[in-house]
Amino acid sequence: MDRGQFTVGDGWARYRGPAVEGSFHRHAAFQIVVTPPEVTPTGQAQDQHESSAILRTTAEIAGDGEAASSVRPADSGDIRAARPGTPVVPCARYSHGGVAMIDESGAEHRGTALVVPPMVRHRLVPAPDVLTFYIEPHSALADELRERFHDGIVAAPALRDLHDIGEGRSHTLDPRLQHAMRLLRERNLPMPRLAAEVGLSPQRLRALARSQIGMPLPRWRVWSELRRAAEALRAGQSPSEAAITAGFADQAHLTRRMREMVGLTPAAVLPVLRNHLHPTPQAQTSGEQCRSRSTR
Repeated sequence: MDRGQFTVGDGWARYRGPAVEGSFHRHAAFQIVVTPPEVTPTGQAQDQHESSAILRTTAEIAGDGEAASSVRPADSGDIRAARPGTPVVPCARYSHGGVAMIDESGAEHRGTALVVPPMVRHRLVPAPDVLTFYIEPHSALADELRERFHDGIVAAPALRDLHDIGEGRSHTLDPRLQHAMRLLRERNLPMPRLAAEVGLSPQRLRALARSQIGMPLPRWRVWSELRRAAEALRAGQSPSEAAITAGFADQAHLTRRMREMVGLTPAAVLPVLRNHLHPTPQAQTSGEQCRSRSTR
């Protein structure tokens, strides 16, 4: 798989393909990275069972064969180098050891599924094939993720069979905050005008955002601008054109923000965006075949 494939839905995105070397960054969405389904020589994913539930309780997750937050020392096996400034080198046994991330302190986290809450600084260890989901704060699945995953990078093996995000809006976020987030998805608005549009004072809107989604709204604004830029790039615009379309000052501004929140440059993500897929009803109901949970 050379370029990977990128699918976007309402409040979520899905990427399947190689994880390339990137810089430390912070998303404005939950990130779930899982080991992709194993493929037999005939090209069919192994399917011994379907997961009975996408999410289980924190106690079940912590007791499912992996620590709730696992840190591997740099010399402990499959992927080495967890010290700041040391190159991250994936080793041959990656596909059997799951996916791996480096946190801000330089510690390595590994699991068959890893969850990164919004605004947690990290980078993904390069790998030939990963399955990644971005779950935005206003989606229904984000409600469950907020309950269980909020303290840094967490190993969550109960999510290793995740394949179908589905649609739906949050049932826990304040409707006025959700309205403000939708407005920012569509266009840039200064805080006083945004607050007036949703019937709140700027101070109250800021407080809602911090308490309910764990980030200031300006961070969500940048994420929304990056999403608009990605849509423009996918539609055929050049990086400089996409920057202006999305509301950035210029291409350099877009590049800085994309590095900060995605860890990559527009040039690096362009081939994936041009290989974009639209979700279909069949894909949303069936999704990926579940990977085998056989003990190796």
